[in-house]
Amino acid sequence: MLIDELPGGIQMTGPDVDMNRIVGSHDILMLCFDTLRYDVAKGEEASGGTPVLNRHGCPWEKRHAPGNFTYPSHAAIFAGFLPSPAEPHLLRNRKWLFFPVQAGTGRIPPAGSYPFTEASFVEALGNAGYETMCIGGVNFFSKRNPLGRVFPSLFKHSYWLPGFGCMEQHSAEKQIGFALEKLERIPADRRLFLYINFSAIHYPNAHYVPGKVKDDKESHAAALRYVDSCLPALFQAFERRADTLVIALSDHGTCYGEDGYEYHCIAHEAVYTVPYKHFILKKS
Repeated sequence: MLIDELPGGIQMTGPDVDMNRIVGSHDILMLCFDTLRYDVAKGEEASGGTPVLNRHGCPWEKRHAPGNFTYPSHAAIFAGFLPSPAEPHLLRNRKWLFFPVQAGTGRIPPAGSYPFTEASFVEALGNAGYETMCIGGVNFFSKRNPLGRVFPSLFKHSYWLPGFGCMEQHSAEKQIGFALEKLERIPADRRLFLYINFSAIHYPNAHYVPGKVKDDKESHAAALRYVDSCLPALFQAFERRADTLVIALSDHGTCYGEDGYEYHCIAHEAVYTVPYKHFILKKS
Protein backbone atom coordinates (compact mmCIF):
# COMPACT_ATOMS: atom_id res chain seq x y z
CA MET A 1 0.00 0.00 0.00
CA LEU A 2 1.29 3.44 -0.89
CA ILE A 3 1.70 5.89 1.98
CA ASP A 4 2.75 9.54 1.89
CA GLU A 5 4.21 11.44 4.81
CA LEU A 6 2.43 14.76 5.25
CA PRO A 7 3.35 17.90 7.20
CA GLY A 8 3.12 17.37 10.94
CA GLY A 9 3.87 13.65 10.64
CA ILE A 10 0.35 12.81 9.40
CA GLN A 11 0.25 9.85 7.04
CA MET A 12 -2.30 9.50 4.25
CA THR A 13 -3.09 6.11 2.80
CA GLY A 14 -3.30 6.07 -0.98
CA PRO A 15 -4.48 3.56 -3.54
CA ASP A 16 -2.79 0.20 -3.39
CA VAL A 17 -3.39 -0.30 -7.10
CA ASP A 18 -1.77 1.05 -10.25
CA MET A 19 -4.76 2.19 -12.28
CA ASN A 20 -2.73 2.16 -15.47
CA ARG A 21 -2.39 -1.60 -15.03
CA ILE A 22 -5.97 -2.02 -13.89
CA VAL A 23 -7.61 -0.23 -16.83
CA GLY A 24 -7.77 -2.62 -19.75
CA SER A 25 -7.00 -5.75 -17.74
CA HIS A 26 -9.66 -5.68 -15.00
CA ASP A 27 -13.37 -5.19 -14.78
CA ILE A 28 -14.31 -2.26 -12.52
CA LEU A 29 -17.31 -2.36 -10.20
CA MET A 30 -18.32 0.84 -8.40
CA LEU A 31 -20.90 0.47 -5.64
CA CYS A 32 -22.40 3.63 -4.20
CA PHE A 33 -24.21 3.04 -0.91
CA ASP A 34 -26.23 6.20 -1.32
CA THR A 35 -26.53 8.24 1.91
CA LEU A 36 -24.42 5.84 4.03
CA ARG A 37 -23.00 7.49 7.15
CA TYR A 38 -19.42 6.75 8.18
CA ASP A 39 -20.26 6.15 11.84
CA VAL A 40 -23.01 3.67 10.97
CA ALA A 41 -20.76 1.82 8.49
CA LYS A 42 -17.98 1.54 11.09
CA GLY A 43 -20.43 0.43 13.77
CA GLU A 44 -21.75 -2.40 11.61
CA GLU A 45 -18.22 -3.31 10.59
CA ALA A 46 -17.20 -3.60 14.25
CA SER A 47 -20.27 -5.59 15.28
CA GLY A 48 -20.08 -8.00 12.34
CA GLY A 49 -23.30 -6.70 10.84
CA THR A 50 -21.75 -6.47 7.36
CA PRO A 51 -19.89 -9.77 6.98
CA VAL A 52 -19.61 -9.58 3.19
CA LEU A 53 -18.01 -6.14 3.11
CA ASN A 54 -15.89 -7.06 6.14
CA ARG A 55 -14.35 -9.96 4.23
CA HIS A 56 -13.08 -7.74 1.44
CA GLY A 57 -10.33 -5.16 1.51
CA CYS A 58 -9.22 -3.05 4.43
CA PRO A 59 -11.64 -1.60 6.97
CA TRP A 60 -13.73 1.37 5.89
CA GLU A 61 -11.65 4.52 5.52
CA LYS A 62 -12.91 7.82 6.91
CA ARG A 63 -13.30 10.24 4.02
CA HIS A 64 -14.96 13.51 3.09
CA ALA A 65 -17.61 13.54 0.38
CA PRO A 66 -17.22 16.08 -2.46
CA GLY A 67 -20.88 17.14 -2.07
CA ASN A 68 -23.66 17.14 0.51
CA PHE A 69 -26.29 15.40 -1.60
CA THR A 70 -26.41 13.05 -4.54
CA TYR A 71 -26.21 15.44 -7.47
CA PRO A 72 -23.13 17.55 -6.64
CA SER A 73 -21.33 14.60 -5.12
CA HIS A 74 -21.78 12.42 -8.20
CA ALA A 75 -20.88 15.25 -10.56
CA ALA A 76 -17.56 15.43 -8.73
CA ILE A 77 -17.07 11.67 -8.34
CA PHE A 78 -17.56 10.93 -12.03
CA ALA A 79 -15.10 13.76 -12.79
CA GLY A 80 -12.48 11.90 -10.74
CA PHE A 81 -12.99 13.61 -7.37
CA LEU A 82 -13.79 10.58 -5.26
CA PRO A 83 -14.27 11.12 -1.52
CA SER A 84 -10.97 12.43 -0.15
CA PRO A 85 -9.09 11.35 2.99
CA ALA A 86 -10.46 13.05 6.09
CA GLU A 87 -6.99 13.71 7.46
CA PRO A 88 -5.46 17.11 6.56
CA HIS A 89 -3.46 16.75 3.37
CA LEU A 90 -2.19 18.66 0.37
CA LEU A 91 -4.09 18.30 -2.89
CA ARG A 92 -0.87 17.52 -4.74
CA ASN A 93 -0.24 14.60 -2.35
CA ARG A 94 -3.65 13.04 -2.87
CA LYS A 95 -3.70 9.56 -4.40
CA TRP A 96 -6.16 9.67 -7.30
CA LEU A 97 -7.61 6.58 -8.93
CA PHE A 98 -8.77 8.62 -11.93
CA PHE A 99 -6.94 11.89 -12.57
CA PRO A 100 -8.73 14.71 -14.46
CA VAL A 101 -5.85 16.44 -16.21
CA GLN A 102 -7.97 19.40 -17.32
CA ALA A 103 -9.46 20.23 -13.92
CA GLY A 104 -6.77 22.62 -12.73
CA THR A 105 -5.17 20.03 -10.45
CA GLY A 106 -2.05 19.79 -12.60
CA ARG A 107 -1.28 18.04 -15.84
CA ILE A 108 1.15 15.44 -14.51
CA PRO A 109 -0.84 12.55 -13.02
CA PRO A 110 0.43 11.10 -9.74
CA ALA A 111 2.02 7.67 -9.93
CA GLY A 112 -0.61 4.96 -10.11
CA SER A 113 -3.42 7.29 -11.25
CA TYR A 114 -5.24 6.88 -14.55
CA PRO A 115 -5.29 10.21 -16.41
CA PHE A 116 -8.21 11.25 -18.59
CA THR A 117 -9.19 14.29 -20.63
CA GLU A 118 -12.88 13.52 -21.08
CA ALA A 119 -15.53 15.19 -18.93
CA SER A 120 -15.80 12.05 -16.77
CA PHE A 121 -13.79 8.92 -16.15
CA VAL A 122 -16.91 6.97 -17.17
CA GLU A 123 -16.59 8.33 -20.71
CA ALA A 124 -12.83 7.78 -20.59
CA LEU A 125 -13.33 4.10 -19.78
CA GLY A 126 -15.85 3.86 -22.60
CA ASN A 127 -13.31 5.33 -24.99
CA ALA A 128 -10.75 2.83 -23.69
CA GLY A 129 -12.98 -0.04 -24.83
CA TYR A 130 -15.05 -0.74 -21.73
CA GLU A 131 -18.72 -1.53 -21.74
CA THR A 132 -20.01 1.05 -19.27
CA MET A 133 -23.26 0.32 -17.46
CA CYS A 134 -25.30 2.18 -14.84
CA ILE A 135 -28.02 0.61 -12.72
CA GLY A 136 -29.69 3.53 -11.00
CA GLY A 137 -31.39 3.85 -7.67
CA VAL A 138 -32.30 7.31 -6.40
CA ASN A 139 -34.22 9.79 -8.53
CA PHE A 140 -31.13 11.41 -10.05
CA PHE A 141 -30.68 8.17 -12.04
CA SER A 142 -34.34 7.57 -12.88
CA LYS A 143 -34.27 8.99 -16.46
CA ARG A 144 -37.86 10.16 -15.89
CA ASN A 145 -36.94 13.79 -16.53
CA PRO A 146 -33.98 15.78 -17.94
CA LEU A 147 -32.28 16.02 -14.54
CA GLY A 148 -32.60 12.27 -14.04
CA ARG A 149 -30.91 11.64 -17.38
CA VAL A 150 -27.70 13.63 -16.76
CA PHE A 151 -25.71 10.88 -15.04
CA PRO A 152 -27.13 7.92 -16.99
CA SER A 153 -26.12 9.70 -20.22
CA LEU A 154 -22.45 9.21 -19.32
CA PHE A 155 -22.81 5.45 -19.75
CA LYS A 156 -23.19 3.33 -22.87
CA HIS A 157 -25.94 1.38 -21.10
CA SER A 158 -28.13 2.77 -18.31
CA TYR A 159 -31.13 1.31 -16.54
CA TRP A 160 -33.68 2.30 -13.93
CA LEU A 161 -36.94 0.70 -12.86
CA PRO A 162 -39.38 1.76 -10.12
CA GLY A 163 -38.37 -1.33 -8.16
CA PHE A 164 -34.83 0.07 -7.89
CA GLY A 165 -36.01 3.25 -6.17
CA CYS A 166 -36.05 4.52 -2.60
CA MET A 167 -39.62 3.44 -1.83
CA GLU A 168 -39.00 -0.23 -2.65
CA GLN A 169 -38.00 -2.31 0.38
CA HIS A 170 -36.33 -4.97 -1.78
CA SER A 171 -34.52 -2.57 -4.12
CA ALA A 172 -30.98 -3.93 -3.69
CA GLU A 173 -31.87 -7.52 -4.52
CA LYS A 174 -33.81 -6.30 -7.56
CA GLN A 175 -30.88 -4.17 -8.74
CA ILE A 176 -28.42 -7.01 -8.30
CA GLY A 177 -30.74 -9.54 -9.94
CA PHE A 178 -31.06 -7.21 -12.92
CA ALA A 179 -27.27 -6.75 -13.02
CA LEU A 180 -26.73 -10.52 -13.07
CA GLU A 181 -29.03 -10.86 -16.08
CA LYS A 182 -27.06 -8.19 -17.95
CA LEU A 183 -23.71 -9.73 -17.01
CA GLU A 184 -24.70 -12.99 -18.66
CA ARG A 185 -24.87 -11.17 -22.01
CA ILE A 186 -21.42 -9.59 -21.81
CA PRO A 187 -18.55 -11.86 -22.89
CA ALA A 188 -16.00 -12.44 -20.13
CA ASP A 189 -13.21 -11.17 -22.38
CA ARG A 190 -15.01 -7.84 -22.81
CA ARG A 191 -14.01 -5.40 -20.08
CA LEU A 192 -16.85 -3.89 -18.07
CA PHE A 193 -17.36 -0.90 -15.80
CA LEU A 194 -20.55 -1.36 -13.80
CA TYR A 195 -21.88 1.33 -11.49
CA ILE A 196 -24.75 0.58 -9.09
CA ASN A 197 -26.44 3.27 -7.02
CA PHE A 198 -28.02 1.47 -4.06
CA SER A 199 -31.05 3.43 -2.88
CA ALA A 200 -31.99 1.28 0.13
CA ILE A 201 -30.11 3.32 2.75
CA HIS A 202 -31.57 6.60 1.49
CA TYR A 203 -34.79 7.68 3.18
CA PRO A 204 -37.23 6.12 3.77
CA ASN A 205 -35.47 3.26 5.54
CA ALA A 206 -37.68 2.79 8.62
CA HIS A 207 -39.28 -0.24 6.92
CA TYR A 208 -36.11 -2.26 7.60
CA VAL A 209 -37.01 -2.33 11.31
CA PRO A 210 -40.41 -3.91 12.04
CA GLY A 211 -42.77 -1.45 13.66
CA LYS A 212 -40.59 1.61 13.13
CA VAL A 213 -42.28 4.57 11.47
CA LYS A 214 -39.48 7.17 11.44
CA ASP A 215 -36.00 6.82 9.97
CA ASP A 216 -33.10 6.89 12.42
CA LYS A 217 -29.62 5.44 12.84
CA GLU A 218 -31.08 2.05 13.80
CA SER A 219 -33.03 1.73 10.56
CA HIS A 220 -30.10 3.21 8.61
CA ALA A 221 -27.92 0.39 9.97
CA ALA A 222 -30.58 -2.21 9.21
CA ALA A 223 -30.72 -0.97 5.61
CA LEU A 224 -26.94 -1.36 5.31
CA ARG A 225 -27.13 -4.90 6.65
CA TYR A 226 -29.80 -5.66 4.07
CA VAL A 227 -27.65 -4.39 1.19
CA ASP A 228 -24.64 -6.31 2.47
CA SER A 229 -26.68 -9.52 2.50
CA CYS A 230 -27.41 -9.05 -1.22
CA LEU A 231 -23.79 -8.68 -2.34
CA PRO A 232 -22.50 -12.30 -2.51
CA ALA A 233 -24.19 -13.17 -5.81
CA LEU A 234 -22.83 -10.00 -7.42
CA PHE A 235 -19.28 -10.58 -6.23
CA GLN A 236 -19.39 -14.22 -7.30
CA ALA A 237 -20.55 -13.24 -10.79
CA PHE A 238 -17.57 -10.91 -11.21
CA GLU A 239 -15.18 -13.53 -9.83
CA ARG A 240 -16.35 -15.84 -12.60
CA ARG A 241 -15.66 -13.14 -15.22
CA ALA A 242 -12.28 -11.56 -14.47
CA ASP A 243 -10.11 -9.88 -11.89
CA THR A 244 -12.20 -6.92 -10.74
CA LEU A 245 -11.43 -3.67 -8.97
CA VAL A 246 -14.30 -2.88 -6.59
CA ILE A 247 -14.76 0.72 -5.44
CA ALA A 248 -17.20 0.93 -2.53
CA LEU A 249 -18.21 4.35 -1.29
CA SER A 250 -20.92 6.66 -0.06
CA ASP A 251 -21.75 9.91 -1.81
CA HIS A 252 -22.89 11.65 1.41
CA GLY A 253 -24.31 10.91 4.82
CA THR A 254 -27.43 12.24 6.50
CA CYS A 255 -28.61 13.66 9.82
CA TYR A 256 -31.17 12.21 12.22
CA GLY A 257 -31.63 15.16 14.54
CA GLU A 258 -27.98 15.96 15.27
CA ASP A 259 -27.75 19.66 16.24
CA GLY A 260 -31.37 19.99 15.13
CA TYR A 261 -30.67 18.94 11.53
CA GLU A 262 -32.61 16.36 9.55
CA TYR A 263 -31.40 14.50 6.45
CA HIS A 264 -28.89 16.05 4.01
CA CYS A 265 -28.28 18.95 1.57
CA ILE A 266 -26.68 20.63 4.58
CA ALA A 267 -23.12 21.24 5.79
CA HIS A 268 -22.88 18.93 8.80
CA GLU A 269 -20.20 16.46 9.82
CA ALA A 270 -22.66 13.55 9.65
CA VAL A 271 -23.38 14.50 6.03
CA TYR A 272 -19.90 15.12 4.66
CA THR A 273 -18.10 12.27 6.50
CA VAL A 274 -18.43 9.04 4.54
CA PRO A 275 -16.94 5.53 4.31
CA TYR A 276 -14.75 4.41 1.42
CA LYS A 277 -12.73 1.34 0.42
CA HIS A 278 -11.48 -0.37 -2.71
CA PHE A 279 -10.25 -3.92 -3.22
CA ILE A 280 -9.61 -6.57 -5.85
CA LEU A 281 -11.82 -9.56 -6.50
CA LYS A 282 -9.67 -12.26 -8.08
CA LYS A 283 -11.01 -14.42 -10.88
CA SER A 284 -11.89 -17.84 -9.47
